[in-house]
Amino acid sequence: MYKAQKEIKKIISKVDLIIEILDARIPFSSENPMIADLRGDKPCIKILNKSDLADPVMTEKWQNYLEKEKSVKTIAFSVDQKNKAKLLPDLCHKLVPGKKNGVKKLHAMILGIPNVGKSTLINILADRIIAKTGNEPAVTKNQQRINIDNNITLIDTPGVLWPNIENKGSGYRLAITGAIKDTAMEYTDIAFFAAEFLLTDYPDLLKKRFDIDTLPDTEIELLEYIGSKRGCLTSGGRVELDKVSKILINELRSGQIGEITFETPEMRDKELVELIKIREEKTVKKESRKRNWKKKK
Repeated sequence: MYKAQKEIKKIISKVDLIIEILDARIPFSSENPMIADLRGDKPCIKILNKSDLADPVMTEKWQNYLEKEKSVKTIAFSVDQKNKAKLLPDLCHKLVPGKKNGVKKLHAMILGIPNVGKSTLINILADRIIAKTGNEPAVTKNQQRINIDNNITLIDTPGVLWPNIENKGSGYRLAITGAIKDTAMEYTDIAFFAAEFLLTDYPDLLKKRFDIDTLPDTEIELLEYIGSKRGCLTSGGRVELDKVSKILINELRSGQIGEITFETPEMRDKELVELIKIREEKTVKKESRKRNWKKKK
């Protein structure tokens, strides 16, 4: 990740436009804060990918929210909407006029966290298989340049996930959607977080998917109910939490439970305020350690 960040910093001054791929289910958590700092005033297109898995009402709300920022436009997209992806070159030229028929190409850097769908989008735009795709994080390893129609060169970069996820909620949401490798998480921990969220925000989808008349009050009761329905039982009749947790997470990722968005613009504003406090506290502790170290010397 450090190497990828260095490469982005080196080349970003030479590009005309940023294309940032977000996961439509987690537009806040899948937005790398480093990118906002690096792009400055450059025009930016934010693509809310996997919109077929997200709540359409919330996707529209997120688009309106994100476009309040200067020089930012959005497109909601999913892999079955290839015609929608073809609108991207024209939007690039609207934001950077003067290069469509000129000698110089429009250079657009395409960025995003791992497993957000960058490579899939590039293959659609290029109309051929160029970028390797895969249903796991960190498939793209090196920077590459791809010429597409409309006098545009795309600069693809490895998925960059910030090394220190300060916001605990974002860490859980990234894990639920598959941006973090499964080997780096405990399924049961993530499933408890997901179950609590679903009970509060999408109870009707839970009832329909798991044939529940009356929802339980707690996440453990929900997981035990699903586990008993799906045969996740030990020889003694107890529910295997790890097994049912994997079922819940996999069905969330595939969209079998329904169209779900795990965060709202209001949540983003609230959590950003909390992040500022966390960073301020870290700075105070760091300065305190420095002072103590100097006194000991």
